[in-house]
Formats: sequence, structure tokens, C-alpha cells
Amino acid sequence: MLSSLSKLTPEQLEEIRSLEQQLGKTLLSFSEYDVVSDDLSEADLATIKALEEKLGTMLVAVRGLSQNA
Repeated sequence: MLSSLSKLTPEQLEEIRSLEQQLGKTLLSFSEYDVVSDDLSEADLATIKALEEKLGTMLVAVRGLSQNA
């Protein structure tokens, strides 16, 4: 299982913004994905690590991605 920020429609975003105003709080929306990590060669891993350092982010190699409803 992997979680990331949700892809929301403009209508969903508006509902969240409305609730944020009501509560006076900032809300984040996350979605879960079923993933299987993929095998990497040492060279692939080094390439990914280099890009992570350059971008200041974390990357995950997966075999497939399907969003849970």
C-alpha cells in the first residue's frame, strides 16, 4: 500500500476549501494505491538515487499502479 496526495475534481476541492474555512484548519487529502515494488539493478538504483537528490524528493519503482476506491 502506498499513499499520496489525492487527485481531486474542482468540485471536491471546493468542498474541502469550504470545510477548511468552517474549521479554520488546513486539510490534506490522501489516496491509497495497491503497488508492488519492482526489482532494480545497482545501476538503476544509483540513477534513481541521483535524481532523488537532484529533485529533493523520494521515488519508488513499482510494477503496477491501481487506485483503491
